[in-house]
Amino acid sequence: MKITQKYRVNSPKVVHETIEGEVVVVNLDKGDYYSFMATGAEIWEGLLQGKPTERVFQEILERYEGEPSQIETSIQDFLAKLEHEELIVPDARGALSSETISNAIAENLSSMQKQPFEIPTLQKYTDMEELLALDPIHEVDDMGWPNVKQ
Repeated sequence: MKITQKYRVNSPKVVHETIEGEVVVVNLDKGDYYSFMATGAEIWEGLLQGKPTERVFQEILERYEGEPSQIETSIQDFLAKLEHEELIVPDARGALSSETISNAIAENLSSMQKQPFEIPTLQKYTDMEELLALDPIHEVDDMGWPNVKQ
């Protein structure tokens, strides 16, 4: 990762919550929701903290064992999927050179035991699309939400 990019959550159309290590993200415009854990959750947390992609990559390298080029490709693929699904958008205010980040990370390398790297996966669910698209105030029958008027 030569030039680092910063991303931000695509608010307000995207909401998210982390529950016991699992990140659940909902795209309110599309009605789709997503789930990811482990390294995907760590990448997401790094983005939430405003870290550029190079720093996220370096932190993953510090914690996990694996071929750096494969880890980098996996992270780039995961970020591309998040961006394609409109869950994140580039944050133009945050581009930094990789040299600045690499120097900062190099000073903080730890000697802890590394875990095997797991490729981050984005699980997409579309079964709630109709439910999320409902207007809970105006488009319900006498039984109330989530029952649609006939």
